[in-house]
Amino acid sequence: MPTEHSPDRRRLLGGMTAVAGSLAMAPVAMAMPAQPRGLARAFRRAFRMGVAVSNHALDQQDTAQLQLIEREFNSVTGENAMKWGVIRPDGRNWQWQRADRLVDFASRHRMALVGHTFVWHSQIPATVFADDSGNALDRDALLARMHEHIDTLAGRYRGRVWAWDVVNEAIDEDRGWRRSRWHDIIGDDYMEQAFRFARAADPKAQLLYNDYNMHNPGKRGFLVKVLRGYLDRGVPISGVGMQSHVGLAYPDLEEWERSIATYTDMGLKVHITELDVDVLPQAAAAQADVANRAGYAAELDPWRQGLPEEMQQKLADRYEALFRILLRYQRSVERATFWGLHDGISWKNDFPVRGRTNYPLLFDRSMQPKPAYARVMRLAGERR
Repeated sequence: MPTEHSPDRRRLLGGMTAVAGSLAMAPVAMAMPAQPRGLARAFRRAFRMGVAVSNHALDQQDTAQLQLIEREFNSVTGENAMKWGVIRPDGRNWQWQRADRLVDFASRHRMALVGHTFVWHSQIPATVFADDSGNALDRDALLARMHEHIDTLAGRYRGRVWAWDVVNEAIDEDRGWRRSRWHDIIGDDYMEQAFRFARAADPKAQLLYNDYNMHNPGKRGFLVKVLRGYLDRGVPISGVGMQSHVGLAYPDLEEWERSIATYTDMGLKVHITELDVDVLPQAAAAQADVANRAGYAAELDPWRQGLPEEMQQKLADRYEALFRILLRYQRSVERATFWGLHDGISWKNDFPVRGRTNYPLLFDRSMQPKPAYARVMRLAGERR
């Protein structure tokens, strides 16, 4: 999912220091946590509760954020730490510091780590698709580069990553395969090849396809056709990541649930990978494609001083409805991961309109639980 748009992400992408090709892990000294509490404990009999961790939280050793993560969650995903544009910003040389910190944090706190992501059309240097003379790579050369990237990254952390987002956002709504450099150069089978490379590099991790708007019937239908072919041919895919960037009134939750049911019936695991609930008026470009933007307008940003109680309750209602569905499918749902720890660092403050004040998560800007948190916890209690 798109992540380069928050102020935190822009600072990080611009502020990396080179440690090219380093192969030594850089552990971060942190104490082991007590028994899981908070969301992780409440849902321990159903599925894991996860959160996306910013590079800033690990780089700066933000004690308040890290302690909240330790208290509430038992799975973590790096928002940016393992993306090609961060871990190999020049397209070639490796910068391992942030990924190492993330892996070390998850290991020390016994959290299931999700690696995000091997292959994506965004946040990737143009040099990945060219040779040293600047000429475009052909199919074989780009496959070799993909293979080397996956093999090196997955190999470094083999046995420490629970699940990998192998390919991210390869399908373009109702139009089939997204036109990207990966697809244009390699062809329709580039995703299949990525999964085969990933399984060879890490024989035990769950391997996922991750995308947004998975409630869209056309998108779902195309993906199901692809996945059935993969299962028939023995392509090593474990499950589907449904990003689930949703709003108070969209999508139709019957369609969202239908997608979960469809992948479950295929024998695949379901991961809710990037959950948040946009409470602001919907802009024309409101979807999860990072290329889509809308201009700022005051009417699109009505709650700069705080979210009214009425809206807090609507947010709580929406989260309750989402989690009721997830609990019905707990035999196949592996986790629910929130895309950001608290409202103040959510990417939704800057997408699809920059500079708004949004409230899409369970913790407010002071990292205090919101009414939606209490509602979700109460729902978990009802299921015990």
